[in-house]
Amino acid sequence: MRFFACLLLSVQLLGGWMYTTIVTANITLIADPKVLSIPITNTDEPLVNLTEQTEIAYGPSPEIPNNTEYTYLRKSVYEKFRNAQLLLPKGLHFCLYEGYRSIALQKMIFDKQYANVKTRHPDWTVAQLFAETTKLVSPVINADGSHNIPPHSTGGALDVYLLDDSGKAVDMGIHPKDWMQDVDGVLSLTASEMISATAKMNRSIMSHALTTVGFVNYPTEYWHWSYGDRYWAYMTHHPHTLYGQYKM
Repeated sequence: MRFFACLLLSVQLLGGWMYTTIVTANITLIADPKVLSIPITNTDEPLVNLTEQTEIAYGPSPEIPNNTEYTYLRKSVYEKFRNAQLLLPKGLHFCLYEGYRSIALQKMIFDKQYANVKTRHPDWTVAQLFAETTKLVSPVINADGSHNIPPHSTGGALDVYLLDDSGKAVDMGIHPKDWMQDVDGVLSLTASEMISATAKMNRSIMSHALTTVGFVNYPTEYWHWSYGDRYWAYMTHHPHTLYGQYKM
């Protein structure tokens, strides 16, 4: 399933860093049948816990109190993340909002967002509600009733934003923790036109670093990047995933 929105495509230089202009394009949603058709393969690649390293910052427990799993990433994902940070300009640093997420937590978040959408749009069909929800949350159960493996549950996805040298979050347009407050998702769009010029620049800087090392972005969420999951495979034309579900 697709919907029309703005995407990052054209690139120009601004102040010595990559700045991305805005064009209208067609976004493939994360539960689109074309994405779900990608075969899942898995490796025994371990997870890395960011609490056991000092190069990448991480924020407080997201979504629920006392989450002890969000700081985990697949080893290759962590290494790419670390390499991407080296590409940031002086004075900027990554901060992980959330990495690994269990299936149970994913379902809880999806159900909550689905209820929010239904409250705002009581006359919508189930299909419309499902599609709208998947703009910001991957389902655990697909529209056809089959089971899904969301990106975060593979250990291959990360939600991220930027910090300055003092550890303060820079202007990104909206902080990832506030995503449910973005009623229509207009601020969360990677190429949102509803944010400041500073936020656009910061998103472009972050996008350039993460794209360079091999991550792909889910364009409805500027903060969501992945490697090795179905969306990555779809966007990079890889014949299969690198990761399946990781069970903690």
